[in-house]
Amino acid sequence: MTVQAPYGTWPSPIDAGTVAAHDGRPEFLGSVGEELWWTEPRPEEGGRRALLRLAADGRHPPVSVLPAPWNVRNRVIEYGGLPWAGAPRSEGGPLIVFTHFADQRLYALEPDVPDARPRPLTPLSEVTDGGLRWCDPVVLPERGEAWCVLEEFTGEGPTDVRRVLAAVPLDGSAAEDRGRVRELTGDGDRFLTGPRLSPDGRRLAWLAWDHPAMPWDGTRAMTARIRDDGTLETPRAVAGGPEESVAQAEFSTDGSLLIASDSSGWWNLQRVDVEAAETAEATEPGRGPVVPRVPLCPREEEFAGAAWKIGQRWFAPLPGGLVAALHGRGAQRLGVLDPETGELVDAAGPWTEWAPFLAVIDSRVTGVAASPRTSHEIVELDTRTGHTVVLASHHKDHVDSAYYPEPQIRTFTGPDGRDIHAHIYPPHHPDHTAPAGELPPYVVWVHGGPTSRAPLVLDLEIAYFTSRGIGVAEVNYGGSTGYGREYRNRLRQQWGVVDVEDCAAVARTLAREGTADPARLAIRGGSAGGWTSAASLTSPLAEGLYACGTVTYPILDLTGWATGETHDFESQYLESLVGPLSEVPGRYRERSPLHQAQRVAVPFLLLQGLDDVICPPVQCERFLEQVKGRGVSHAYLAFEGEGHGFRRADTIVRAVEAELSLYSHTFGLRREDVPPLELRS
Repeated sequence: MTVQAPYGTWPSPIDAGTVAAHDGRPEFLGSVGEELWWTEPRPEEGGRRALLRLAADGRHPPVSVLPAPWNVRNRVIEYGGLPWAGAPRSEGGPLIVFTHFADQRLYALEPDVPDARPRPLTPLSEVTDGGLRWCDPVVLPERGEAWCVLEEFTGEGPTDVRRVLAAVPLDGSAAEDRGRVRELTGDGDRFLTGPRLSPDGRRLAWLAWDHPAMPWDGTRAMTARIRDDGTLETPRAVAGGPEESVAQAEFSTDGSLLIASDSSGWWNLQRVDVEAAETAEATEPGRGPVVPRVPLCPREEEFAGAAWKIGQRWFAPLPGGLVAALHGRGAQRLGVLDPETGELVDAAGPWTEWAPFLAVIDSRVTGVAASPRTSHEIVELDTRTGHTVVLASHHKDHVDSAYYPEPQIRTFTGPDGRDIHAHIYPPHHPDHTAPAGELPPYVVWVHGGPTSRAPLVLDLEIAYFTSRGIGVAEVNYGGSTGYGREYRNRLRQQWGVVDVEDCAAVARTLAREGTADPARLAIRGGSAGGWTSAASLTSPLAEGLYACGTVTYPILDLTGWATGETHDFESQYLESLVGPLSEVPGRYRERSPLHQAQRVAVPFLLLQGLDDVICPPVQCERFLEQVKGRGVSHAYLAFEGEGHGFRRADTIVRAVEAELSLYSHTFGLRREDVPPLELRS
């Protein structure tokens, strides 16, 4: 029987506790011999990341290798990177190294040795808490070392930092002696990824870039020969440059170097002639050498993405020469590429989005995949048979799947006729409908980054709102990844303009076509999405459009963010997003919500982690001072122990319920399943 009730008042079995319990996904999948290992979130355990192990026979469920409070995660570039690696041994089982979030040290673990406990491999920093950080390791038992990225703080400032490739002794001799860590590279590069060794162990490849470039703007693929004593010969740039992003470099099983480069305008796979590259000379000052490359599958699709975390893997060479590769436009699916013919065959199955974490065992490739009806699962493809199977993290319907939203993939028209990509999630309930003629409230969801995108996968937080009768519009505005470099570059010096305009264009179109109630539109987002949400409430480009907004760990003051109020990785990001501060200081002030706070005329909710070093709480505090006394209803919830991105179950519950409470208050919805939000003005 269908029940008629106003939009936004429908009952739902998807409560905030369910959302929190299933927040996050498996990450950093890898193989150790015939076994699979990965990290997985534990919101109910304070948000730690557990390290899981799946035995080779697959007959038993995966096991968590380390009990709480071990937290396998690191803070390199603050967003973190690959936090573990392992190597099989002939006796005694595998050797695993990992980083522990609490102290940022690198540890070794022999999980099959009775009563074995993690032992530290690296020292604590004497400069600042967590000032020695490690990520993207490779375990080399034959050398008695783990090679990885070392991030070392040299002072108290967020940009007092250096990064090098380093070799850490596996015997623990560096645990109390920083001098036992062997540095493989010098200080010539501000940022770099971890090492990738050639199959014969004689060459190393990695990526490097420098301020003000971000890794999706311009990177260089570096190679160096390894001497017998484990030192490196002079590194050479073999691909990349100021306007070319190489997102991944990996040696194939035949020793050739494969890269994902956007030199064509799309991240495509190429083979680089390393021998020629190491002897080539640069043709122009500031440019890399002209090196022979072979495109492997030229398409107007993305075979990689934005490197927000070090150690992501969009492609993986297979024995025999084939390459497992993620690819697509606006989404990425798994395919198997024959580099000789360019033939690309996609994996069978319902999964429409694969995360950049691929592992290879013989002819089998394993990844983390999801769809609009399933959460992220660990899926194996046998490239010999074409069969796929879910190995772990099996999707379970914790509520009736009839409550899941039914998304639409749409392209909207923005200013100047430009395309805007979005996912539309209309209100959906199996046995409730709204009165005839009523239009639903809609919330525009703005993803972070901003150089990122919203994937089309099952998200119980979206379902939390749509099953209650509130629509969601996820906007992949200009600047998002997944649609080529030209689309990505739309945001250059236009942050606070293009993103605001594109979100507004989607909202206005939904209202104009009768999909959404024009009087009940809201906007929400976190990090860069928090910026766009706040900017939308303070910009004339969206004036009068939104009835309220939810702003989570945002950037609110561009000048402050550009002059020491964020971490090193993004400390010069605004050079491309807004323009050089020295040249356009007025633009920084004009676009900042902090300096346009007098324009806020609708209720808003501000959510912030007190341990956030990327978007620090001081920006929220300054913004609230500007709003105070202006008669605008608002609430500020600040959470101890949370950084950039909420991880703890109790925090997530409070944040989700507070957001619904804001919409209930603003849209006049009668709900008794969430605590009222205390608003002040």
